[in-house]
This record gives sequence, structure tokens and C-alpha cells, in this order.
Amino acid sequence: MPGAAVPDAEQRQGGRAAGRRVHRVDVKPELLQWACNRSTRSRFGPTAESLARKFPKLEAWIQGEVHPTFKQLEAFAKATRTPFGYFFLQTPPVEVLPVGDFRTFGDVEIRDPSPDLLDTIYLCQRRQDWYSNEARIAGEEPLEFVGSLTVHDDIEFAAAKIRDALGFDINQRRQEATWTGALRQFIEQVDELGVLVMVSGVVGNNTSRKLDADEFLGFALSDPLAPLIFVNGATSKSTQMFTLAHEISHIWLGQSGVSNSGIASIPKRGMESWCNKVAAELLVPSWEIHNEYNQNSALSAEILRLARHFKVSTLVVLRRIHDTGKLDTEEFWSAWRKELIRLRRYQTGKGGNYYLSAGARTSKRFARSLAVSTLEGRTTFTEALRLMDMKKVSTFMNLAQNLGVTS
Repeated sequence: MPGAAVPDAEQRQGGRAAGRRVHRVDVKPELLQWACNRSTRSRFGPTAESLARKFPKLEAWIQGEVHPTFKQLEAFAKATRTPFGYFFLQTPPVEVLPVGDFRTFGDVEIRDPSPDLLDTIYLCQRRQDWYSNEARIAGEEPLEFVGSLTVHDDIEFAAAKIRDALGFDINQRRQEATWTGALRQFIEQVDELGVLVMVSGVVGNNTSRKLDADEFLGFALSDPLAPLIFVNGATSKSTQMFTLAHEISHIWLGQSGVSNSGIASIPKRGMESWCNKVAAELLVPSWEIHNEYNQNSALSAEILRLARHFKVSTLVVLRRIHDTGKLDTEEFWSAWRKELIRLRRYQTGKGGNYYLSAGARTSKRFARSLAVSTLEGRTTFTEALRLMDMKKVSTFMNLAQNLGVTS
């Protein structure tokens, strides 16, 4: 019977002599091959070679020559980041993102999400469901800004509406000494409005499962009571800034989805293009760039100055200079290509630049609400640890203290 644990003949005989039995699992070879292929989709996932080294009989399992033991299959599931129950299916499952997939590579849509992306979305959905239920019990009203815009709205109007709601003060932001400070301020403004903002470069709290910035930059989970934005923290602070602005635009549209559309991309889809334009206008208003740009300075020096001034990437600045007619198309693309080369030379390999605190990874608003609910007895510690991806109650209590929930 497929999926049934059966004793290997040799092991059965040896097991009788030793007074114990070693069971092997009759798992379908195509499921093992599928798990291998699935796990290698992420740049930071295991490779086929590393799996072969860790499981010397892997090829024999896939060929159906021998079956893995129960413990071997458990270890293989963990190594390939595969839910254990999947190995008892008749055929490999077809996995799709549970929300809209707006990712593209050039003009081609990206398929086959990695286990890391899937697990991150599932964890965020569980957190969102919990928070939404808490808000409903508390009698909170739906947030009016969720879904209040459409892609037919004017870009400057949309950006101004979002900026006003956030209290996004350009002058205040430019006074921040670093991009980190500007990003932190931005996140706090979004959080205060009622949006759960989670920034992390790993799956949950597992630092051995790094997220791949080439696969996605962020996603938005729209909900009238608990809108959620996840920003891939394995990128620079200026990139995170633009990703957050892009995903905010999705929340105002009321559209959930995963994006890899950064300022360096020119998305073909109407919604992604609209969100990119709104994000750029939100961060660097057209009238501001018009007033600040000095045409008498060298372009390379000017974009660096303005990037520091607005606390955004140089690519955002270039795009905004072009948008306001200060650069013609030929000049823009020439400067754009040079800047991409410069950024790749100096920024490649600097990934993993993400917040290490659990509060930032899970949204301080969410973590604080969960801590209060748990300490008041409405949520069990078991559920709280699951939602925070923690193993120890003491760790959770320390977080609650750092958040000011306990003294």
C-alpha cells in the first residue's frame, strides 16, 4: 500500500535478533524527486550535491531500489523544507502562491515559489488572521484607507492622499542622519496608521533560512482590519524604503500580492507600474525634485547628493529627475546603466542587511498586541510561541519586557 511503513527484509531479520524492528517507508520516488527540485529553487536552499552528500542512498531512493527509514525520511523532509505529510500523497502537489503573484523577470512571469517564500507568506497569514480576529473582538472599525484608491487615480493625487494619511513629512525625514533612521521613522508612521509592517531577511526567526532578494522584495496582504506588509530585509535600506512605499500602494488599492518590482525595474503590468509610480512620488514629490535639482552640477554628483537629501536610492532620484523632464530619454538611460553598474560593483554581496529584533520582524504593533493578549490569558503561550516562531517562554517574556508590556 503506497505510503505504508514496511520492514526491510534484511533489517527485519536483524531486528528480530536484536529484539527491535527498523521500518522503511514506501514513499513514491516521484515525491522524493519533487522535494529535491522544490528545495533547490531558492538561491540559499540546499543544492542537489549537498543533498546527495547528506543522504548517500538518495539516488537509490529515487530509483525505487530501496526505501528510506522513517527517521531518514523525517531528516530528508527537514533538509528539503518539505511538509512531512506530502510524502504520503499519491502525486506531487502543485504549489501556487496563496495571494496574487505580480513577480516578473523581464516580460516573463515567475512561477514555482520557493519553500522559503511560501513559508514566509503562510506565517504572515497566520499572524494576520490572529490580529484581525483580535481587532474584531475588540470592536475595532475597518480602516477606511484600505481599498480607497484605484489604478485609474492620478499618481500625484494618490501619493498626496497616502502622504497625508501617514503624516509623511519630507523635511522631517531628510533630517534623519542615516537611511536606517529614515526607514525606521517610515515604518513607525505606517504602523501607527494600523498597518502591520514586518521586515526580515530570514524565514521566521531561522537565521539559517535566508530569503532571496532575487525572488521577491516584498508582499502585501490586504485586510480591512489587519492590513499587513512584509519587506524582504535582505536588501539595502534604500531598497526597503522603496519596497515599503510600493506595498503601501497595494494596501490603498486593497490588493494582496507578492512583488519583485523595485525602482530598477519597469513593470509591464498596469497595477505594478502604478504602484511604482505612486511609491516614487510618495518618496520624492515631483515639485521637490524640481526645486532641488541643480542642473549646473555634474549628474553623478547630483544624484548622490539628492539620494542623501531624500534618503532614497540614487535610482529613485534618477527616475524622478527624468519624470520631471530634467533629463531626456537618452540621457536618462545612459545614466541609468552607469548607475546600475556602479551599484552592482559596490553593493553586491552586502545582503542580509535586516533588523535582528523580533519586534521588527513581526511588527511591533502585532508583537505588543500578542504579548498583552497572552499575559491576559486570551491567547495561550503555545499559540503565542507558534506565531512568533519562538521555542522558549522566557524568550517571549523578554520580548514583552522590551516592548514595554511587562516591567
